[in-house]
Amino acid sequence: MNEWILFTIGLLIGNLVGVVAMSIISVKNTADFHIEIQDLRTQRKLLKEELLKRLSRKPPPRKRRKNVKPVGKD
Repeated sequence: MNEWILFTIGLLIGNLVGVVAMSIISVKNTADFHIEIQDLRTQRKLLKEELLKRLSRKPPPRKRRKNVKPVGKD
């Protein structure tokens, strides 16, 4: 009877330690993923601003020449 009680207590402590270890590992991975997501969002925002900056530029209007004299035969 004493062996069964010790075996049951060992299983409960082992399960508790396993759950705690898995939660610590998953929290670390989750934090890494959140950091990567923030980096990608920042990169997307910067690229989007650069793209919009290029699209919003309007070329200057072309100037027409007045009184152009033909070159060549006089």
